[in-house]
Amino acid sequence: MTGAAETLRAEDFDFDLPQARIAQHPARPRESARLLQVARDGLHDRIVRDLPDLLRPGDLLVANDTRVIPAQLAARRGAARIGITLDRPLADGTWHALARNARRLHPGDALAFEGADDLTAIVRARDDDGGVALAFNCAGDIFADALRRAGALALPPYIARPDGPSAADAQDYQTVFAEHEGAVAAPTAGLHFTPALLAALAARGVGRATVTLHVGAGTFLPMRTEDVRDHRIHAERGHVGAAAVAAINAARTAGGRILAVGTTTLRLLESAATPDGRVVPFDGETALFILPGHHFRAVDLLLTNFHLPRSTLFMLVCAFAGTARMKTAYAHAVATGYRFYSYGDATLLERQ
Repeated sequence: MTGAAETLRAEDFDFDLPQARIAQHPARPRESARLLQVARDGLHDRIVRDLPDLLRPGDLLVANDTRVIPAQLAARRGAARIGITLDRPLADGTWHALARNARRLHPGDALAFEGADDLTAIVRARDDDGGVALAFNCAGDIFADALRRAGALALPPYIARPDGPSAADAQDYQTVFAEHEGAVAAPTAGLHFTPALLAALAARGVGRATVTLHVGAGTFLPMRTEDVRDHRIHAERGHVGAAAVAAINAARTAGGRILAVGTTTLRLLESAATPDGRVVPFDGETALFILPGHHFRAVDLLLTNFHLPRSTLFMLVCAFAGTARMKTAYAHAVATGYRFYSYGDATLLERQ
């Protein structure tokens, strides 16, 4: 971390990105996406399907098995129409959500939802930043069914869908690992994997474990503080179970490297790590904000997509692989036509 008296500014993590570099659709097949390997000996242009050759027997791939829900809802409070984006489930059974025109909402207000007459909610609380806590009238499978009828995918704003998400997006924006429902946004590094690629990794002797971090709506929020250290990211709910803990610690003890598939996996593993680099079970919320100077304990390699300028995720990859190295890598990616963001290409980063 920089000295306490020195400001760490968002502009320190800026770079030029032409609009044409922002991917609007994923590569097909998924593992045909390009992969920029950012290694200690330089940059190497690869393809995602090369991944088994870049890993060693005994390495462990850890992926996020959250499943994206249709979190974008159109609500009505009387005649007022209010856009709702579910953010995360809370421990008391309510949902934290972001609301357009949140100033119109007050505790006790009743909401009805377009597309599902049987879905209603009561506003339990309102935050100063536009967030609300909603108590829905149903849960479990009944709630999931109502969301499928009333909700739409909350695709990132840089994916242009004037008519809303397409039928293809419903498949494209879900990873092969997806199991536990609760994410607003996909853990997009996982979008590159297919059963064939997973089989090739297993044949190479690379192990696999999964953890769960439900990606929240806060991932899309811009940074508004002058000093980035004053920024607070929204908490997200995560779970690291006993099986994943055993696999991770066993791989590390045997000399294997831990590859985090995506920044969500990395943040969760770092939240569950002890000072000696071992991982312990975790079940709760994390708001870990990783900046240059962070001491990484649990992860050796990171597979992640290309991130936005000035974003918390670009700051994270700079912390992991080095700011100068990542700026060089991103300049190379822009110059050579790599595709950026959720549906774009990937990077494989070695920890500095």
